Amino acid sequence: MAKIKSVYICSECGYESPKWYGKCPSCGEWNTMNEEIKDTSKKTGSINKIHTSSNYTKPLTINEISTEDEHRYNTGCGELNRVLGGGIVKGSLILLGGDPGIGKSTVLMQICQFLGDTLKILYVSGEESKRQLKLRALRLGVDSDNLFVMTENDVEIICEQIKSVQPDLVMIDSIQTMNLTELTSSPGSVTQVRECTNMLMRTAKGCDIPMFIVGHVNKEGSIAGPKVLEHIVDTVLHFEGDKQMSCRILRAVKNRYGSTNEIGVFEMTDSGLKEVENPSVMLLSGRPKNVSGTCVTCTVEGSRPILAETQGLATQSGYGNARRMATGFDYNRLSLLLAVLEKRAGYYFSNCDTYINIVGGLRVDEPAIDLAIAMALVSSLKDIPINEKAVVFGEIGLAGEIRAVSQVQMRVNEAVRLGFKKIILPYHNLKGLICNEAELIGVKNIRQAFEVVSI
Repeated sequence: MAKIKSVYICSECGYESPKWYGKCPSCGEWNTMNEEIKDTSKKTGSINKIHTSSNYTKPLTINEISTEDEHRYNTGCGELNRVLGGGIVKGSLILLGGDPGIGKSTVLMQICQFLGDTLKILYVSGEESKRQLKLRALRLGVDSDNLFVMTENDVEIICEQIKSVQPDLVMIDSIQTMNLTELTSSPGSVTQVRECTNMLMRTAKGCDIPMFIVGHVNKEGSIAGPKVLEHIVDTVLHFEGDKQMSCRILRAVKNRYGSTNEIGVFEMTDSGLKEVENPSVMLLSGRPKNVSGTCVTCTVEGSRPILAETQGLATQSGYGNARRMATGFDYNRLSLLLAVLEKRAGYYFSNCDTYINIVGGLRVDEPAIDLAIAMALVSSLKDIPINEKAVVFGEIGLAGEIRAVSQVQMRVNEAVRLGFKKIILPYHNLKGLICNEAELIGVKNIRQAFEVVSI
């Protein structure tokens, strides 16, 4: 007789408990304990079984391991190659997440056209029919003879087909629709997602085949499923951006084969995603002139400097409590900057509703844009426009001082290349800086910065 019992599993960390908790005892998250039915009569040991050859693996010294066979597949997309660290590594497991409709399936289908010239690709879909995949391929202009399409939800069948077909690249869309028949829980549950990913990982490593896995996101924006899912894979890529806007940003959250600071910028068009080689020009297009509350800054993502427009708005509040809102910028950091502006510089925002926006859907966490955020807010408060040919960057300390930032020469060169003539930066960064095409102005505090940056 089957022995069935209920267990509660945390959707964030995978913690199992025989009873329900409002707060997970392991990770501390609230309302993440979900009930699942567990059949203890079935032997699930075959799920966790590691398929190895009869010859066991002997440990080797680090010097005995050769890297001569290391090879990366060129995806044909420069932005994707940049984020991956130079291309797709053989045997790697890549998790691609993002909001619905952001372009996850589109970018995978597009790279099939280039990779299909030299590689055999297996595209497995658990959400769409073969006809739907064909219609999307026609829209994107994908007609490679080396692209094999399969619609299946059973991971065991998929792994058998991978070993039989022996493709050079596998794409799974998506992991939340996959299931193992040996498990009683429904597809998309914590147990199914974890065990399906484990089986796909063993297949990818055992056959030395790179594999893309598409993952859905929850309402908080993180990839749905336990955090252990991100620990299993080698690379975690995340699509960012507003679906109502054309700009899409691909960011590496985790990468065992490259930097996690690189981003790729794409533009969504009728014919699919197009890579943007010069994102600064796109982000600054349509910038208003002689309008208060707007300031240009330079941020560095990995090895790429990007000029972005920061907008600030300060208006009299009609209620007792002033409202604060930040888009593309950390809300707590905004509160800190407002406190510094009031205490150290004498600009009072206590009775003003304050709004901050990074134009283009860009998300910036670098402290170097503190000064540009502060200048945009002060400009809006005083209704004084900032020089449209000026670029501002610098970190603000709690004492109101402007602190030095890294990679200054790279930021200055990018600003000069796009025609900016005045660059306001921390005073301590002037030493050793070379620039003959623009005026460099070093500032020590917030008041001094606003005096030199305003028109």
